[in-house]
Amino acid sequence: QVQLVESGGGLVQAGGSLRLSCAASGRTFSRYAMGWFRQAPGKEREFVATINWSGSTVYYADSVKGRFTISRDNAKNTVYLQMNSLKTEDTAVYYCAADRQPYGTAQKRAYDYWGQGTQVTVSS
Repeated sequence: QVQLVESGGGLVQAGGSLRLSCAASGRTFSRYAMGWFRQAPGKEREFVATINWSGSTVYYADSVKGRFTISRDNAKNTVYLQMNSLKTEDTAVYYCAADRQPYGTAQKRAYDYWGQGTQVTVSS
């Protein structure tokens, strides 16, 4: 069992930056791919970014490419999402998720464990 706890959300003006963190429990973190998803009010939860077990492969949604960066520190059991040039449309609850497969995927249904989410609000 893996428990995930997100932090770092908050209120920021458009054009600003935030860094989200997701701390994972358990000794198997380094074997898992990790992902970030987000859900805005009234919308489906959508893929944001994913990273494979070693951090050598990353993949982003087109809507965040060039602005967001996913990374991980396996020694700290933590995955990060650096968000720059934030837009009002980035406002959502952001979730991290762990996939017991190591490769990384944008498919929400592939993920086995989810955090509770952290709110990101971008004001104009």
